[in-house]
Amino acid sequence: MPKTFEDLKKFWHVEILESSSKFSWMKLYRRISRSNSSNCLFWLRLSQYLYASSNRTLKSYGKRINKSLTRKFGVEIMLGAEIDIGLSLGHPIAIVVSRAARIGKNCSIRQCTTIGLSRQIDAPFIHIGDNVSIGAHTCIIGNNLTIGDNVTIGAASFVNKDIPSDMTYITRKESTLRPKN
Repeated sequence: MPKTFEDLKKFWHVEILESSSKFSWMKLYRRISRSNSSNCLFWLRLSQYLYASSNRTLKSYGKRINKSLTRKFGVEIMLGAEIDIGLSLGHPIAIVVSRAARIGKNCSIRQCTTIGLSRQIDAPFIHIGDNVSIGAHTCIIGNNLTIGDNVTIGAASFVNKDIPSDMTYITRKESTLRPKN
């Protein structure tokens, strides 16, 4: 989560401009005007930065921006969620991340993904490590879950238990075809 304005620029540089060259406001503007994913990341990081401020006015602007992300993209990444640098949103639609989420560096979250708590308890967290790729239509639900570093979670997976580092996780679903007669 960006704490200072320099941190905010660094987050934008890595996540939107992909740190290919020197930071440029013009390149940033062009990228966010052409890409929904970049636009969503820009406003998400700005809302997190404003919400972390001790100024009540800036904090309320952060809340407003975050609510507009929900209306425009259907992305509800709550302001208490701590997401490190390198976040990637493949298709920013129908993504929900609880404020209890603690996500490491270089995490990729695809469309229709939910990361949340199964019930309210004292100080619950969902820890997601560095370099984690979360497939589309994935549901990560639980209390005090830990997903290690370098994990790939397949599409349409349901995660309700810890996943150690350097693993690929998929949920197997079996389809059965039977004749009607």
